[in-house]
Amino acid sequence: MDSVKLAGLGLTALRSNFARLDRPYKLTFSITYSCQSRCLTCNIWQIKPTGELDLREITAFAQKNNYFKWVEITGGEPFLRSDIVDIVKAFKDNSKDLYIVTMPTNSLCNPDMVAGRIESILQLGIPKVSITLSLDGYRELHDKIRGIPGNFDRVMGMAKRLKEMQSRYRNLFFVFGYTMSKYNEGKLMETIAQVQKELPWVTANNFHVNVGQTSDTYYKNSDMQLRPDAAGFVGELDQFLKARRPEIGAIPIVENAFLKRLGYYIKTGNSPMRGRSLDASLFMDSYGNVFPSIMWNRKIGSIRETDYDLSKIWHNSEAEEVRKLIAQGKEPGAWTACEAYQTLVGNIWSLIV
Repeated sequence: MDSVKLAGLGLTALRSNFARLDRPYKLTFSITYSCQSRCLTCNIWQIKPTGELDLREITAFAQKNNYFKWVEITGGEPFLRSDIVDIVKAFKDNSKDLYIVTMPTNSLCNPDMVAGRIESILQLGIPKVSITLSLDGYRELHDKIRGIPGNFDRVMGMAKRLKEMQSRYRNLFFVFGYTMSKYNEGKLMETIAQVQKELPWVTANNFHVNVGQTSDTYYKNSDMQLRPDAAGFVGELDQFLKARRPEIGAIPIVENAFLKRLGYYIKTGNSPMRGRSLDASLFMDSYGNVFPSIMWNRKIGSIRETDYDLSKIWHNSEAEEVRKLIAQGKEPGAWTACEAYQTLVGNIWSLIV
């Protein structure tokens, strides 16, 4: 059954190379903007959210839009929602072809609670559950960037728990998510070396690297200047790529293609290729507002105004106008994994060359 769902995801992604899809296969969904971090690179933590979608509303959305193959749960800190397991279950129960659920954590919640909720999610039977442990530097640097003393050690503790959990759950995958910015410029390999002292089994392959970006829609940080020096970034990225060992599988292939194009983005500020927003994917915030992506502050509708039916938004005039802009290459320049992965598999030759 898992292989059938993987094949279904692959075939849908392949089809997106040749024609516009009639509905998205990936949902990026911020289930809350609450967050305990105090990051230098992001202003989400300054939001004091009220009126976010409740479980009843999310379940109604999952029931009426039961075709997602990939759901990316994000925040804020997703594990601050006590109903996170039920939220994931709502998508699993309704999207019968769901293959993968991904979610990040800052590791600041009670570790027993987080581990318990992850285990409950794993027991739902979703073929692949991917957890990203946010980590932006070695001990002192990470704690400074994140604004929370002791955060690095909490990440190490969560990594140990997930490593042990992998021996019991084959559907668990996890990585450290490292966001490059001017605050940790040139410190990636030093960070990996310190993590290896704490966790000897870690290699460069256990790290996913992103670059700090700005967005009014999501990060609420459009006034920030985050980019590292382009030449230094490219050199550091090259070191990292050389440190990664070759791996076989769909995720490593797409990840390597993503990393190889990060340098182009940081040097030019432009997306390396046309995106798949409002074709393969969408972003929905915790209030039910629908956007083309986490990087594009252009609301196309609200599920609260359409009785939780996405199709009434997907085919409206605003969505069609945005698709025209994308076809003309006028979408905002960005290259973040939330959007880039479906862009890459929707440009299949990019995974080969």
